[in-house]
Amino acid sequence: MSDDKNKNNEAWVKIFDKYDVVNEVLNKGSFKISAEQIKEFREPRLMAKFDHSVNLPKIFKDHHLAILPITRGDYLIARFENYHQFEFDDGSIDKVSYPPTLQSLTPSTINSETKALNCALAAGIISDFLDEPKLYATVSGRMKSDAFDFLIRDVDSQQLKRVSVNNSQIEIDGAYEGAKSLALFEAKNDLSDDFLVRQLYYPYRTWQDKVTKQVRPIFIVYSNGIFKLYEYKFEDPNSYSSIKLVKQKNYAIEDTKITIEEIFEVLKEVASVDEPQIPFPQADKFERVINLCELLASNDLDKDDITQNYAFDARQTDYYTNAAIYLGLVEKSKSNGNVVYKLSDDGRKIIHLSYKQRQLELCKRIMEHRVFKRLMMYFMDSSKLPDDDMIINAMKEASLYKVSSEETYHRRARTVKKWLSWMVALPSISNYPINQKS
Repeated sequence: MSDDKNKNNEAWVKIFDKYDVVNEVLNKGSFKISAEQIKEFREPRLMAKFDHSVNLPKIFKDHHLAILPITRGDYLIARFENYHQFEFDDGSIDKVSYPPTLQSLTPSTINSETKALNCALAAGIISDFLDEPKLYATVSGRMKSDAFDFLIRDVDSQQLKRVSVNNSQIEIDGAYEGAKSLALFEAKNDLSDDFLVRQLYYPYRTWQDKVTKQVRPIFIVYSNGIFKLYEYKFEDPNSYSSIKLVKQKNYAIEDTKITIEEIFEVLKEVASVDEPQIPFPQADKFERVINLCELLASNDLDKDDITQNYAFDARQTDYYTNAAIYLGLVEKSKSNGNVVYKLSDDGRKIIHLSYKQRQLELCKRIMEHRVFKRLMMYFMDSSKLPDDDMIINAMKEASLYKVSSEETYHRRARTVKKWLSWMVALPSISNYPINQKS
């Protein structure tokens, strides 16, 4: 576990002990704490920002607790259902065109949420998704919420509890008003399984009574050349827990069409490399390996940065950074006693390739390793993925670094199958009927 994560946990343990937080919640249903009380132990901005459930301190997870800001300087701790799982999408992609005259912002230079939003606006993605031909950027940025009450579900009893908010800080990443609606955007450039509902709900409640048009909460995630947009609604405007998906669409500016023949050509031509003295990957979601490299394309990050700011716990940080190092995409060093990760020269070249070339080069990096090459050849011959026994046998014959127990083989075999699935899914995803938008 990272040192900074330990400091957060240790500080919260001391707070819980001093104020008997768990019993307060059990007896009264919630515990109100001020920023000043938190500051006695650690800076509040480091202690109360948990965009994903995985970021919660251990003591919160152990007692099924969550935290919400209720004023400029006060928070409420209770057993709230605070997060919402992203819904599954079918992978279909709408292809859009990009203004050829733009020079200051191009798809290859998107390295922040702001640039992703600006690029999506310029490409007509936001207009198409909202079905609003003409849009105006309006009320984005940091601001104060209005005073409002809402209901939120208790994770244990499933009953709705009332919470009062007044003058809490909110932030809107992008706001676009058209003839029919005002859309409030929360933007991310990191992948996660869930998100903090507050990021949509507080801005929604603040603006729904200020305009007569429909207020539409939108989440946009940009990674690996794909814009994923989710529109939500609150079926009961007074209920935080009434969030429901309205629609979801994916867009791409670049060509995403990849054929199985192109992957087969990479397989035939790839030369095997010696197995590195690096832990064999245990990182099931290859999309998140790519996303980690994207984050490192902007800045070198230490272990604390990754664990605190993105949807990784400390163990996952180790798993995914090791996986990227295994593929030669990332390098690890030490600076002032901290472990620092940066893109390798090859990783930087790959991450800045076009979508299609990037995916094929990543396939090559995977298939350079004998386990993956052998099993991919089996897929090409049989058109089916290998079973666990075949994967484990291939791993045992490859003299993997520090993999010996049966339990470890089985855990790593899951990653092998997931990475194979990612490669063989590239053609099926990219060959969905592409809606060409102009």
